[in-house]
Amino acid sequence: MHPHERVFDPLGDPKDGHILTQAIIDTIHEPLIVLDEDLRIIVASRAFYKKFNLTHENTRETMFYDLGNGQWNIPALRTLLEDVIPKHTAVEDYEIEHDFPFLGRRIMSVNAREIRSDNDRKKMLLSIFDVTDQRSLEADRETLLLQKDLLLKEMRHRVANSLQLIASILLLKAEMTTSKESRAHLEDAHERIMTIATVQQQLDPVAHGEDIAVGAYLNALCKSLTRTMIGGRKPITIEVKASQGSVLSDVAVSFGLLTTELVINALKHAFIDGRTGTVTVSYEARGSDWTLSVGDNGVGMSESEEVKRVGLGTSIVGALANQLQAIIRKESSSKGTTVSIIHSQM
Repeated sequence: MHPHERVFDPLGDPKDGHILTQAIIDTIHEPLIVLDEDLRIIVASRAFYKKFNLTHENTRETMFYDLGNGQWNIPALRTLLEDVIPKHTAVEDYEIEHDFPFLGRRIMSVNAREIRSDNDRKKMLLSIFDVTDQRSLEADRETLLLQKDLLLKEMRHRVANSLQLIASILLLKAEMTTSKESRAHLEDAHERIMTIATVQQQLDPVAHGEDIAVGAYLNALCKSLTRTMIGGRKPITIEVKASQGSVLSDVAVSFGLLTTELVINALKHAFIDGRTGTVTVSYEARGSDWTLSVGDNGVGMSESEEVKRVGLGTSIVGALANQLQAIIRKESSSKGTTVSIIHSQM
């Protein structure tokens, strides 16, 4: 190298430094600054000058904290930046909300990294992103989501109330009719509507896509079923045995419909002639595998009786199990009947 040949710092003063470096910096659309180890401005991007209404002439060798009448002289930010070079740290997405000259109230996200040159001069690369509009959109989205959830909850509440009203009317009609066949159809329709209303009611405070604790949900559901389906008319109890675990709200809806359908079926067929008994709802989960079971200690049923009972309820259970990609397993004896819905990834 010639003794009088000048060595250029690739990130030095743009008047004396490398033209390519300045050209690269100027192609960046967001404000970018290079600071020396004393946090004085060496070079900045065109976007920085334009954003904050500054020029190279009035910022050259200016302390970063002195820009814009001290608008960046924020103690917490200053502490972070002063540690970048000595402690080889970095500043990640540090947000500042401030009234900036010519801009007004804005939110800026600051990032900083240490950079080293071949001549061992220590410098810092600092980027500034205006995230005001992004934060405003996020706040608007959160407000809209909250409003949507409130509307959904209100709709669920109204639907559940309407379904219960319709179910009550159907039950009154069933009591008034003299035809046994018509009464059976009306009572069946009443039970189906109450199934949907009960499930809907238990999920009333829950947002769509939210995780539901299965044990708590099944306990609340079965308490509601006890009040509406048993009351003081039958000496039958419903118990819940559930391991810890949660599912999304749409899966919980299917669990609720399955549980209600199977519990109603047990109440109708397992305890004839006023016999006492217990219906047990069980849930076991291990990873993504789970089993939902409804069992009773009633009279049980033979294969021929099971064939006779195939109807709408069986079709509903089959459709829901298929939707959950689960299989159905039935076990029955003189000691009772258990229907299990099994989901396995194996």
